[in-house]
Amino acid sequence: MAPRELKHLAEKKENENIRFRTFLKCNADEDELDEQFAKLHKELFANYDCSRCRNCCKNYYGSIPTSDVEVDANYLHMTVEDFINLYFKEKDVEEKYQTKHMPCDFLQQDGSCKLGECKPDNCKKYPYTDQPDRLHSLYSVLEAVEVCPVAYEIWERLKEEYGFEK
Repeated sequence: MAPRELKHLAEKKENENIRFRTFLKCNADEDELDEQFAKLHKELFANYDCSRCRNCCKNYYGSIPTSDVEVDANYLHMTVEDFINLYFKEKDVEEKYQTKHMPCDFLQQDGSCKLGECKPDNCKKYPYTDQPDRLHSLYSVLEAVEVCPVAYEIWERLKEEYGFEK
């Protein structure tokens, strides 16, 4: 599926997806659901090249923890002050810097991240479908379903696994 079509398709299924979220909240075993998410995540991301999509980078501002700023500035051969002034707004309440622009200021034309391996964990882990406690963060999964083609596919496969009536 083309990433640009994803939001529209997910919006068409919004009511169905909310009903499935409610179904999972009422019926799914927490540990089993985490295992299902992790298995599907591993399977579907095994052959998926995120750099060809980067919908997440295009649809969100970048967010860098204050603890990463010095390392990231050094990686880009900049002073911390220049790095902050060039790329970020003020710190948010979670002590993170948010990029000035969306798409993310670190997204390059070829789909790579300007920060390379220094990119923050929140970017490396997106869409969090292999993280624990999915049952308690299904609204964030629904947000990812609108942005990430793999998260969308995971969600649709879970509907099939649970025999969810669409």
